[in-house]
Amino acid sequence: MSIGFLALLDDVAAIAKVAAASLDDVVTQAAKAGVKAAGVVIDDAAVTPRYLLGFAASRELPIVGKIAAGSLRNKLLVLLPATLALSYFLPWMITPLLTIGGIYLCYEGVEKVLEAIMPHQAHAHEAQVGTIALNPQTTEDEKVASAIKTDFILSAEIMAIVLASVSDEGILMQALVLALVGIGITVAVYGVVALIVKADDVGVALAKHDDGSAAGRMSRAVGRALVLGMPGFLTFLGAVGTAAMIWVGGAIFVHGLEAFGVHSVGQAIAAAAEAAAHMLPSAAGLVKWTVIAALSGVVGLAIGAVSIPIVGFALAPVWKLLKAAVWRHHS
Repeated sequence: MSIGFLALLDDVAAIAKVAAASLDDVVTQAAKAGVKAAGVVIDDAAVTPRYLLGFAASRELPIVGKIAAGSLRNKLLVLLPATLALSYFLPWMITPLLTIGGIYLCYEGVEKVLEAIMPHQAHAHEAQVGTIALNPQTTEDEKVASAIKTDFILSAEIMAIVLASVSDEGILMQALVLALVGIGITVAVYGVVALIVKADDVGVALAKHDDGSAAGRMSRAVGRALVLGMPGFLTFLGAVGTAAMIWVGGAIFVHGLEAFGVHSVGQAIAAAAEAAAHMLPSAAGLVKWTVIAALSGVVGLAIGAVSIPIVGFALAPVWKLLKAAVWRHHS
């Protein structure tokens, strides 16, 4: 009996070692994949705070929580199984779907630019597509829904990058890595966003610290700087988020063109980036990235500018008719 029990313990220990090794593999693969997706993750973190502008401080964390929950649902319940299924059964659909997502990012980014420089035209477009809020609750709901849609596109890009990095692994390993990266990125992105939007509250607390010491004076100075600087920083971050949507959307569209055999746009952008990098070799990497981002942004602006009238005059009326038909069917 005791010998059998010891043998069972040995088997359990062996299984535990294999499980631990497998877990290490998953964590290692997830870390490598997360690094490859870092650029899109940073864009995601830059985009989200602009959805919080204009809301009371008491609603900031609840809104971040709603967006984070929606993001996690998207990644684990929709994108993870969909990405795996498409990669195995319909791999040719991934690029077209990502390209459509890139066009949506361009559209939403340019819509925000239009709102900033031509508010009357933006208001008319919103009325045309039926997105004007009627009360504070619907305003919050619309902002959360819009943020989750944007996050969905960025998350799809992240999941596609992650899957490509573990394409040689088995489906179980791919699923585990996708899940781990999805959870880790969501926690990291929205944790950072929560810290950013509540930094002014931290500043208020520090500014009230008064014990007469040098540390207390330093604390008050830092607190006042946070209180005075955060509104401008959030506005700046909102502008960066809008720019990120446009350049990421433009880059996705350019990659989509290359996948369909149209290489001229991507080659022109790469050639311009290489030429600029050669002119400033001491900062070649930064210059190359800046030029690629800027030119991808130009492409994104063009795509967004074209998509706004298409949405307003073609897609929105069709969508309204479909919603009306569904409403009549259920009423």
